[in-house]
Amino acid sequence: MAEADVTLDTSDVDKWIGKPIVFAEFWDPCNATDIRRWVQAMDYANPLHWDETFARASKFGGIVAPQSFTVAMDYGHGCHPSCVGKIPGSHLIFAGEEWWFYGTPIRPGDKLTQERSFAGYKVTDTAFAGPTMFADGDTVHRNQHGALVAKERATSIRYLVEEAAKRKVYDKGNAPPKLWTRAELDEIARLRLDWIRSNREGISPRFGQVRVGDRLPRRVIGPHSRVTFALECRAHRQNIWGTWRWNVPEGMVDPATEDAGFGADMTYDFDARKIDPRQADGLFHGPSSGHINAEKGEKVGMGGVYGYGSSMNAWHVDTVAYWAGHDGYVWHSKTQFRSPAFEGDVTYIDGEVVAKEENSPFGMPVVTVQTRMTTQDGATILKGTAAVSLPL
Repeated sequence: MAEADVTLDTSDVDKWIGKPIVFAEFWDPCNATDIRRWVQAMDYANPLHWDETFARASKFGGIVAPQSFTVAMDYGHGCHPSCVGKIPGSHLIFAGEEWWFYGTPIRPGDKLTQERSFAGYKVTDTAFAGPTMFADGDTVHRNQHGALVAKERATSIRYLVEEAAKRKVYDKGNAPPKLWTRAELDEIARLRLDWIRSNREGISPRFGQVRVGDRLPRRVIGPHSRVTFALECRAHRQNIWGTWRWNVPEGMVDPATEDAGFGADMTYDFDARKIDPRQADGLFHGPSSGHINAEKGEKVGMGGVYGYGSSMNAWHVDTVAYWAGHDGYVWHSKTQFRSPAFEGDVTYIDGEVVAKEENSPFGMPVVTVQTRMTTQDGATILKGTAAVSLPL
């Protein structure tokens, strides 16, 4: 087939635009250990989210979840509403997230419910895989009291596996992951600890004292490995056996329960799951298994094992929130993923205040922080912004 003849069959996707979809929900409320598991996997050492003694002495009176934890209270790593309909021979990776938060914190004992819908898509030709779908899906999160917690718009990339494998954009040429020297690992550890110490007490900068051009302390995460990727996967509550159920309204069809066109070894087997829960836990089987299985990662054009977009977005939100302190709040966040985090790499996170707004749409003064994530080679893997309120 000539390159110009490669097309995506989107006929089964079109019928879901604007419709409610993905009727999955958790059985149980979250607990403090769920929150601790999340920040441990995201390497977010803010004691407010794991240290009971520290948290009880704070204004919050106990363990409270970071805003990034919202996605772990949902099914599908946040991206599922952007992946509906069957595209034969396809796979999916995450392209970015946009979040709106509404001032309602998540605490142990909370249970969120979600309303999900497919917003639409566009097809663009990319160097990675030729014709590529950029699809948007929306999720509204409310707690057990009906209070609005957050809204997410997720953007996913759906592409033809065969075409991506042929183009080999992420091909490593059989090169092994980077091996770090002891001196390099010591420097990474030093930088990591400096960042943890930069605002461990949660002291918020004052809006009047913050200036455009101020830089946030640099953060480092990694080196990434199959172990860290597995920990990130398991921190999502949906990936723990038996935590959720389908709850499709009578008379409705949910495309999330149908064949999406993924390869047989990258698809959940929900019937087999009833006996063997590994068959749908996302790590041993299913679309997330390429994150720790190099052969599967190569098969879908990623060149080996690779990290999660949802983790990258969490790193962004957490980094800004840590700088903003206990009296700060992230009202809006938007990220664009340029590349996954790959095995053996480290991720450096840099942030800068790029704007101040005294009369914001959020009803209070906010600053805009811009973040950028780079590898040890200087390649950009994420760009993001966050609108943050600070005490006057």
